[in-house]
Amino acid sequence: MITTTAISTIREHVNAWRRNGETVAFVPTMGNLHQGHIALVNEAQKHADHVVVSIFVNPLQFSANEDLDGYPRSLAQDSDKLMAAGTAILFTPTPEMIYPKGLAQQTFVEVPDIGNELCGASRPGHFRGVATIVTKLFNIVQPDIALFGRKDFQQLMIIKTMVEDLSMPIKIIGVETIREQSGLAMSSRNGYLTADEKNSAVTLKQALDNIISAIQHGEAIQDAILKAEKKLVNAGFTPDYLEVRNANTLRQITATDSELVVIAAAYLGKARLIDNVSFKRHLS
Repeated sequence: MITTTAISTIREHVNAWRRNGETVAFVPTMGNLHQGHIALVNEAQKHADHVVVSIFVNPLQFSANEDLDGYPRSLAQDSDKLMAAGTAILFTPTPEMIYPKGLAQQTFVEVPDIGNELCGASRPGHFRGVATIVTKLFNIVQPDIALFGRKDFQQLMIIKTMVEDLSMPIKIIGVETIREQSGLAMSSRNGYLTADEKNSAVTLKQALDNIISAIQHGEAIQDAILKAEKKLVNAGFTPDYLEVRNANTLRQITATDSELVVIAAAYLGKARLIDNVSFKRHLS
């Protein structure tokens, strides 16, 4: 595995692969890798000849009161995991390399509407930062395929929308959420949880499953959500949002929508946890 901070090194190798008719898959990450990230790399191996992974904690997607400085960093362990997974290149740029003019002077990319809802409403500017860094990394790596986890469902939808709207020649693949045995979605921020909070955290997935079951048994969506919110509060969560949306567009649902997603964010101690589950509603 080649590890580099240089854009020129990435382009040199990608251009050489292209001349040989070989394909490139890309997995952008912020590091502190867990099995969910490695699942993305493993899936990437199935779709392309070479896999490039980036580790970059992107300051543009953190607001002033968020955990940029405290975000967990574990480059040595991450590198070992990626090498074992067969990664061809690990790209580890610095903020100064990515944003040489500084954040305030950086040209940005913004996806309207869905970028301002749900997590976008709670974290203003977050998805502008995500869309901007992903666009920049896409331009550096120039992959054929890029893979993102479905745990960050809104992010996945925003990236798909951005790629379509800007006519980027990149196929976006969403990879299923990897969960711990308890059902808790794997996340770098799970490390913020105490042992007791970790035990309570499984309630988030249970609440989503309860909503789906209730809807499929004919209960009104809003009634199912209210019951689930009470369950979360009783488990020590402070819900941010808990909604049912169209699974293909993330828009508000209509009476004729059958493919749905229940999506949530909630605070537990220091951690802000997100999760989602897609399902089908049987229409009469």
